[in-house]
Formats: sequence, C-alpha cells, structure tokens
Amino acid sequence: MAKLKVGILISGRGSNMAALIRAAQAGDYPAEIACVVSNREDAAGLEAARKAGIPTAVISHRGYPDRETFDRDVSAALEKHGVGLVALAGFLRIQSAWFPEHWAERHINIHPSLLPAFPGLHVQQQALDAGVRVSGCTVHFVTPDLDAGPIIAQAAVPVLAGDTEETLSARILRQEHLLYPLVVRWFAEGRIAIADGRVSVRDIPPGATLLFSAEP
Repeated sequence: MAKLKVGILISGRGSNMAALIRAAQAGDYPAEIACVVSNREDAAGLEAARKAGIPTAVISHRGYPDRETFDRDVSAALEKHGVGLVALAGFLRIQSAWFPEHWAERHINIHPSLLPAFPGLHVQQQALDAGVRVSGCTVHFVTPDLDAGPIIAQAAVPVLAGDTEETLSARILRQEHLLYPLVVRWFAEGRIAIADGRVSVRDIPPGATLLFSAEP
C-alpha cells in the first residue's frame, strides 16, 4: 500500500518537522515526508530537511498582493509533490480562508495548549498568568477560524510551581514531538473521521486521544 505523502510548512527551526521526519524513517510508518515548504529562506529547518533528503521550497510571502495569492502558490508547491496531508510545524503565517477550505480535512496543526484554552501567541505565559494546574498541546484540523478547528488529540502535562514560560514550553514541546507523529499515523491509516464538527478515531482504546504525562 502506498504511503501517505505529507507536506510540512515551517517558518523556523521546525522541531515538530524533525519529529515527523524521524517517525517517517521507520519502515513500518505509513506516511512519508514528501516536501517541506517555508516562507523564510533563513528557516533553520530547511537545512535539516535537506540533510534528510527531503525536497524543500522557499516561497517568501513578501511581495504578494494578498494572503490568498501567496497561499495558492504554497498549495501548488504541495500539490506538485502529491501531498495528501498538510502539517503545520511552526508556520508563522495567518492563512487566508481559501487555504483551509481547499485542504479541508487534510490540513492539521499542533498548538501548545489544551484548546480551546489559550489560542494565539504567548500561550505558555497565558497559562501561567491564568494559574492553571494542567497545560499541554493539541493537534487539530485547520479551519478559517484561528486555532478553532476540530480537535483530534491532546497531551496534557502538569504546570509546576516555579515554572517559567521557557520551562513549561520545553515540557510541552517534548509531548508535541510524541503526539504529532502519532496523529499523522492515525490519519495515514484511515482511522480519523469527522462528523458534525467532531473527530472520532477508530480502533484505539477509549480515551487514547487524551494522553497524560507526569514528567517533571
């Protein structure tokens, strides 16, 4: 059976991109990384992708008259490589409504909070300011509404006394690197379905879409 082709969009170091690349190097992993596209030519993740033998493309958003025109060129680069799933991995661009509509139910993102809590930026500081005892990360389908698409899976981590934005970010990031490849596997295996705006995942134990870490 042919493997699912995944296209990854990055703007920086692409640590979640690297986690997906590592997962895809396993022989039994049902997806392959078909290409990595960045809007910044200085994105550190591009070199990591090239070293892994993955085709890359740089499409700078500068000079485009609007977001949709840029998004259409990004989409064309993905389609050139036969991509069946788009994974955002630190892609720091707000996309036009056209892109998630064009890639509907084939477009995912990982966000460093337990959505719907704390969307947007400076997420860990939002969590600390709110005094929550648990935070984490969420993989969700992308829709035109920012950080509001149907939730596929989450991983929770404790917020510890004395945590800073940096220490909490690092703890969550370790879980992101585990959760994102798992969700891509589920997608590639055809386990994920959406009905009435809610996601179900077939053939996994009940509750497995919410993972807990007691890691200090």
